[in-house]
Amino acid sequence: MTARSVRGRQREPRGSESATVDAVLLRRVNRWQAQAVSGELADLYGHSRQTSSREAYRPPGRQDFLHRLTAEIRRPGFTMVIAERDGLAGCAFGFPVRSDGFWWPGFDGELPGDIVRLTASHGVFAITDILVRPHPQDEDVARRLQERLLTGGRAALGATLVDRFDHPALAALRSWGWLDVGEIWRPVSATPLRVLVLPVGERTAARPAGFAYDAWTPWPG
Repeated sequence: MTARSVRGRQREPRGSESATVDAVLLRRVNRWQAQAVSGELADLYGHSRQTSSREAYRPPGRQDFLHRLTAEIRRPGFTMVIAERDGLAGCAFGFPVRSDGFWWPGFDGELPGDIVRLTASHGVFAITDILVRPHPQDEDVARRLQERLLTGGRAALGATLVDRFDHPALAALRSWGWLDVGEIWRPVSATPLRVLVLPVGERTAARPAGFAYDAWTPWPG
C-alpha cells in the first residue's frame, strides 16, 4: 500500500462517474485500460515512492510493482480509479474480498466479528495501492481516489495491508479515519503487515457507528 502524507480535508462532490475538482479528473478504468497504461502506472509508482536515503523503509522496486499489478488486474472484480491533471496524477485500485475469507489467513489473533460477517456477505473491498504524484494537493487527491473506489460498489468496509515500517503511509491512512486492527503474515513479506480497515460512509477519528471493534492496536513508533 502506498500513500502520501500531507494535509487536505475538502469533500468530493457526488454525482457523475467523472468529476473535475481543482482541475483533477477522476474516472474509472477497466482491467484492459489499466494494463495498457501499466508503464505509466509504474512511473507513477516511482514518483510517489521517492524516499530520502535517511529513511529506514525502502519500498519494493518498479518491477515488483509491475508483477503485482499484473496479478491483481486478473482478480475478479478488479477496479481502478485514476486521477488526471495534465497527465496521470494518481490512481487507486483493488478488488472485492471473496466470501471464503482468502484475504485473512495469517491474521495474528482472532479476527473481529464484524469483519468476519462483512467478509461472508461480500461487503469487504481490498485497496491494494493508492498512488499520487507529488503535488501540494496530493493528500486531497489520494483521499478522493480512495472514496471513489470504495463508494463505487457494494462494499461496506475497505481493507488494506501496510508494511509496519512504512510510517508515511500509516500516518496518512490513520488521518483519513482508517482503523488499525492488528497484524497479518504474508509469505511474500519478511515482517508482519499492519491490517487497516475503513467503514464506508461518514468517518470520524472515533469509532464509526456500527463498527463494534473498539480496541486499537498500537501504531508503530
